[in-house]
Amino acid sequence: MNCHACGAQLAGTARFCHKCGAQVGGALPQAAGWRGGLPWGVAGIAVGALLTVLVLRLGAGSREPGAGAPASAPAPGSLLPAPDISQMSPEERATRLYNRVMSLHSQGKPDSAEFFLPMALQAYAMLPALDVDARYHIGVLDLTGGHAAAALAQADTIRRAVPTHLFAFMLKARALELERDPAGALRAYRDFLRNEKDERAKQRPEYAEHGQNLDAFHEQATEVTSGKTSGAPRQGR
Repeated sequence: MNCHACGAQLAGTARFCHKCGAQVGGALPQAAGWRGGLPWGVAGIAVGALLTVLVLRLGAGSREPGAGAPASAPAPGSLLPAPDISQMSPEERATRLYNRVMSLHSQGKPDSAEFFLPMALQAYAMLPALDVDARYHIGVLDLTGGHAAAALAQADTIRRAVPTHLFAFMLKARALELERDPAGALRAYRDFLRNEKDERAKQRPEYAEHGQNLDAFHEQATEVTSGKTSGAPRQGR
């Protein structure tokens, strides 16, 4: 199956072209706007809004078959070109887009992060399977968009797979803070500290990759549980 807009070869289950962002087989839906940090409501509405924002933004730059991919155009508010994801594996594509969103978010560029956030979530949705690290990435993306319920769902899924995994406690604490549930967030911070030593001794590969974020979360968890601070949502890579 090929994209009707740019001619790129697509997987049979593809809903959007990975090269130009065009929707596969249908008219483009209408979209609601998005601004970083605002809650979106239920998960279905949130994901739908993300995908339609992507389609409307990229659809305006769609080209005839054989033309270059509009994904190479700069994101709003950024002089940097979008990552060329057309030649990457699905896993590389998802990780690259995740890193892009997190980098832009940390630089205080919400419009540019908005541009890539729906593309990142769609890239993870296209993976054949999700490991703990991928689910953590999705949860952090959800938090970046202000969608606490989706982040909590990822935390619960991680805990079902690995009951003491630190990423589950991290996502849960951040999401409950976003939902203004300080008591629940405090329990998550305490669970993190109680399991941290044994978990980090296991030297899981994902812990090495996110070591700086684990250290920062440990510092905040220590402050929150000692009563020095009430905690505040922070997204980490």
